[in-house]
Amino acid sequence: MSQSLHNVIQQAEKIILGKPRQIRLALTCLLARGHLLIEDLPGVGKTTLAHVLARTLGLQFQRIQFTSDLLPADILGVSVYQRPSTDARAGKFEFHPGPIFAQMILADEINRATPKAQSALLEAMEEQQVTIEGKTRALPSPFFVIATQNPAHQVGTYALPESQLDRFLMRIQMGYPDAQAERGLLSGVDRREIVAQLTPQMESSELLAMQKRVREVFVSPALLDYVQAILRHTREAARYTHGLSPRAGLALLSASRAWALLDGRDAVIPEDVQAILPGVVSHRLQAVGEYSKQNSDVLVRELVEAVAIP
Repeated sequence: MSQSLHNVIQQAEKIILGKPRQIRLALTCLLARGHLLIEDLPGVGKTTLAHVLARTLGLQFQRIQFTSDLLPADILGVSVYQRPSTDARAGKFEFHPGPIFAQMILADEINRATPKAQSALLEAMEEQQVTIEGKTRALPSPFFVIATQNPAHQVGTYALPESQLDRFLMRIQMGYPDAQAERGLLSGVDRREIVAQLTPQMESSELLAMQKRVREVFVSPALLDYVQAILRHTREAARYTHGLSPRAGLALLSASRAWALLDGRDAVIPEDVQAILPGVVSHRLQAVGEYSKQNSDVLVRELVEAVAIP
C-alpha cells in the first residue's frame, strides 16, 4: 500500500470510529472506479463517511439531498435565457451545470426521491457523462457517487429499481458501533468540527494513477475459474430468482483487484474475492420461497461455502 493510501485510511479511522472494514470497502470501491451505496438506519455515520472521504482525498464535492419534489434538472442543470446587454446583441441560452458536475457526489437518502429523479443518475454513473437538451457533456475525472439509503420499510421511501441498483459496484452497511467506539463518539469532539479541519492526503492525479494500477493487478486463469464458478452457481441454484450477470462478474474482478492492491499485492487471491463478495452481490441476488427470509449475509456465506476454490 502506498504511503498516501495509508494516510487516507489513518485519517478516516480517526473520524469513523470502529469501522475499519467499511472504510476499506469504500476505498476499494473508489479505486475500482465504481459507485457505493450505503444502506442503514439514520444516524449511524453514512453521510459522515462520504464527507470524510471527499476531504481526505481532496475531491471536489457536492451533496444532493434527494426529496420527493426533486427534479432531474435539479441534478443535471438547466439552460437559462440571458437577455441581450445591448439592442445589437441577441439574447441566448446559457447552460448552468447542476451539482452532478463534481468529482464526488453524495446522493443523500436517494430512495426518498421519485424514480424519475433517480433516473437522472443512470447515464452519469454508467458512462461518466450526461445528455442534456441533446448535447452530451463529460463529467469530471475521477467521478464517484456515494448514495445513502434508508431501509425500505421506513416511511416515504421508493425502492430503487434493479437497473439503478446494478449501477452501484458495492452496497455496504455501517451498523451500530461497538461499545468502545461509541464511548469515543459520546465523549469526544463533535465529528463535524473534526471533518471541517481535515486536510487532503492525496491529489486527484495520484488517485487516477492508483485506479490505473488496479487494472494492472494480475488475475490468474484459476482465479477466473473461481469467479465463473460463483456466477454459474447463482444461475443454476434454485434459491435465487435470477443469477449474477456478466457485469456482476466484472464488478467482482475489479473490486478484488482493488482489495489486493490495498493489501500491497500485485495479484488477486481467492480470499480477496471472498472479502468483497458480500458488498458486490448482496444487492444483486434475491432469494425465492423460504430462502427469502434469510438476510443477505447468510445468503452470501452459503454462496461462499457452496463454491469450492479451484
